[in-house]
Amino acid sequence: MIARLLAGVAALAIMLPDTTPAHAQYPTRPIRFIVPFAAGSANDIVARFVGTPLSDALGRPVTIDNRPGAGGNIGAEMVAKSPPDGYTLLMGNISHAINMTLYDKPGYDLVKDFAPVSLLASGSFMMVVHPSVPVKTVKELIAFAKARPGELNVATSGGGIVLASQLFQDMSGARMTNVTYRSTPFSITAVISGEVSVAIPGTTTAMPHFKSGKLRGLAVTSASRSPVAPDVPTMAESGLRGYEAVPWYGVLVPAATPKDIVARLHAESVKALGRPDVKERFGATDLVSAGTSPEQFGAYVRSEIAKWGKLVRASNLRPE
Repeated sequence: MIARLLAGVAALAIMLPDTTPAHAQYPTRPIRFIVPFAAGSANDIVARFVGTPLSDALGRPVTIDNRPGAGGNIGAEMVAKSPPDGYTLLMGNISHAINMTLYDKPGYDLVKDFAPVSLLASGSFMMVVHPSVPVKTVKELIAFAKARPGELNVATSGGGIVLASQLFQDMSGARMTNVTYRSTPFSITAVISGEVSVAIPGTTTAMPHFKSGKLRGLAVTSASRSPVAPDVPTMAESGLRGYEAVPWYGVLVPAATPKDIVARLHAESVKALGRPDVKERFGATDLVSAGTSPEQFGAYVRSEIAKWGKLVRASNLRPE
């Protein structure tokens, strides 16, 4: 009797549909990590630092997919409209926070359309000039630019760099003309070639060209000096007291992504940042790893939107 009963239960189990949530076995297929800027940018570097250990931990490939354009909006909108299943991640950054005010219709809402996973890293921008520009300090650049209002071109790419440039001009009184490029690597190439005179790329991206002498570094935008460029002063040390613009990079997913998937991605991201090989990679750059909770990252994103929104409105900035 018991044998027949057990057999009947087994047969019934086979006939009943599997009601286990699909995300309970997450992940079951490759994951796409959208980087809304070009290969070689700081966003791309952070994504690649974390992508491999994430793939190892999750047991599925994590593919870096560069989708540059519109100051990071193209990639962000793509993720915002993706299925909320944990298979499409966004490398969010300071530009996305700024774009909430800079653009009338960026194509997404950074707070409503995304769930924060973790802040991964932060760093600094570095103001660099072409070696032909006859200045070696920020003070000299300010004087040079004031004597030629609007004549100096500054390469920008993404809201973070636009705001770093605008903050410099507002605080110094120097007026330069922004020239927008699709991504930071393109803007650096423009300065190296002499197409423009000034740029404010991420310090990590600028370092190889600064060390080679192709670019001259004047100052970093963080509150303290960069560990990889200790001889380069901060903007504050250069006379612009209170100047600070810190680029940051973090993981976001579509808003309705199940909480257990967000928790899994957060846990594995934090573990990835703690791996010795990842720490070594970060140590060779200007980037400082973070690893915040989703709640902390969400609060930080909202504070950045508010902070930079004030400057955008005060300066009446519009996309180039």
